[in-house]
Amino acid sequence: QVQLVESGGGLVQAGGSLRLSCACSGGVFSTYAMGWFRQAPGKEREFVCAINWSATIAYYADSVKGRFTISRDNAKNTVYLQMNSLKPEDTAVYYCAADRSISIGGPTVISDEYDYWGQGTQVTVSS
Repeated sequence: QVQLVESGGGLVQAGGSLRLSCACSGGVFSTYAMGWFRQAPGKEREFVCAINWSATIAYYADSVKGRFTISRDNAKNTVYLQMNSLKPEDTAVYYCAADRSISIGGPTVISDEYDYWGQGTQVTVSS
């Protein structure tokens, strides 16, 4: 079955950077749209960003636009999230997700439309 494993989380000061990775195994990664979501304590899970299978279309939440960059390496079955200028409000558990549906358009931003999820990685930004 498909497994997604996130890594790269940690503790960073405000203004710092982190790069998250999500490695995919057991599926056809190159055909999946990939998304990053996050959930802070006491809050609902929210969309962060997503990228289509060919890395030609990416969407970002307004709260991270200009600071976060999603990318993928289909040869390595891995999607990345580069996070710069981090803020305390970015503190959350970050999850990657895979959408196996075939689409010629952009990736979905709706969490329920993703089929596979990682276990999450904690990102904590101190002020």
